[in-house]
Amino acid sequence: MPRYILGIDQGTSLTTALLIDEQWQVVSRGQREHRQIYPQPGWVEHDPVEILECVLGAVYDAINGIGASANEIMCIGIDHQGETCLVWDKKTGIPIYNAIVWQDRRTTEFTEKLKLEHGEYIHKITGVMPDSYYSVTKIKWILDNIPDARERANRGELLAGTINTWIIWKLTGGKAFVTDGCSGGRWMLMDLSTTQWDETIAGLADVPLSILPPLLDCNAIYGYTEPEMFWGAKIPISGCLSDGHAALLGSGSVAAGTLKTSYGTGSFMLLATGERFIISKHGLTTSSSWKISGVPHYALLGATFVAGAAIQWLRDGLRFIDTADQVEQLATSVPDTLDVYFVPAFVGLATPHWDQYARGAFLGLTGGVKREHLARAVLESVAFETTDCYRAMKREYQGDINSMLADGGMVDNEFLMQLQADLLGIPVVIPHEKECAAYGAACMGALTMGALSSLDDVKRYVKIKKVYNPLMSEDERETRMKKWQRAVERSKGWAKE
Repeated sequence: MPRYILGIDQGTSLTTALLIDEQWQVVSRGQREHRQIYPQPGWVEHDPVEILECVLGAVYDAINGIGASANEIMCIGIDHQGETCLVWDKKTGIPIYNAIVWQDRRTTEFTEKLKLEHGEYIHKITGVMPDSYYSVTKIKWILDNIPDARERANRGELLAGTINTWIIWKLTGGKAFVTDGCSGGRWMLMDLSTTQWDETIAGLADVPLSILPPLLDCNAIYGYTEPEMFWGAKIPISGCLSDGHAALLGSGSVAAGTLKTSYGTGSFMLLATGERFIISKHGLTTSSSWKISGVPHYALLGATFVAGAAIQWLRDGLRFIDTADQVEQLATSVPDTLDVYFVPAFVGLATPHWDQYARGAFLGLTGGVKREHLARAVLESVAFETTDCYRAMKREYQGDINSMLADGGMVDNEFLMQLQADLLGIPVVIPHEKECAAYGAACMGALTMGALSSLDDVKRYVKIKKVYNPLMSEDERETRMKKWQRAVERSKGWAKE
């Protein structure tokens, strides 16, 4: 009987499921897209019930794609969209509010106050500076604003978690309420040195630890699928971590000094630092990339909140394109942007600026600018923001960075990847499997079950599809980056009254 490993990537825009055979080849895949909900400016939500349906739908498509059965799956690895979180009823399993997405800015005022009064302590313990990006402030908002929520939480009637915890709880029929030492780092609540919740920060945020899941190793058996939920099969969920770190693993980037960027709804750059963590002085965050058999490993992280989301905006908001892959054709139909720069600060700026009040802007508009120039400026902004992250990495890390691995939906855009190599000044390497997050989640699940002897084994199975070498002169690179920085400065603080 064939034995498959299932990797599930629950992302910000869609869910991907990969079915991987014993030779570590992807033999089938499924994808389902879910809605983005914008109740008011700066707020972003997801329907967690819809997300669960998308998870099951993507898995069904992957299984059905090759006529397999759920009972042929050896194990499941799950990764998720990081900070997005929710609160649900412990008895009924019904969410008391939509999931609040990592992009959401509604807790900006509280986190600014927290940064001013306790930022140094929080940074030292968690590796991150207070920002509404992180989960704990979102859980606080739900408890403060949904009627009776805080009282119900204190009575033990509610549970809180990021999307991984919600999916595992539902797939196991409510039997497993857990998270992992990588996902815990996305809360602004986990002590990096112990990979346990910090009581002091929980008190500052007024979030009771009693409603939060225990933190397990990433290579652990979290529970088993409920047969009634999972097509009659009882399968171990044996690996879990957040999406950026799963993609780091799935691209074979496990050695210290390896740099990788995932291009999804946002763009996230990770630099593996091994068993030591570095508290950044240059706007990066420190994260637990995974915790294996009790030993945490770390990475520096650079985040940009809007990457693929800007292309989605061109498609759904401005109606410049009908499908996302048309943006490259539109952008390359003109030789340049006519000196137009776009800052995609729809929900503020992350690394290295961390300005929650910045907002999106086109700079340099003249009467000759057409939609083609605007589309090209939007696409170029993704490369500029990622280069900002890279330069912060170079200032922080005392070691050579010789290339950057890249994965995610946007790596098929050859114009963007070549521009990225040009602006970085180092080669950009594209693995053959662009869904590295789902692949990495599957690898973690397999490690737990003994199908991998170590994470170093993953490198043997990663094939390289293409390498983009930098072609731009240093003078041009620096000139364009300086103009980009001018544009960024003009977008800062816009939403602050």
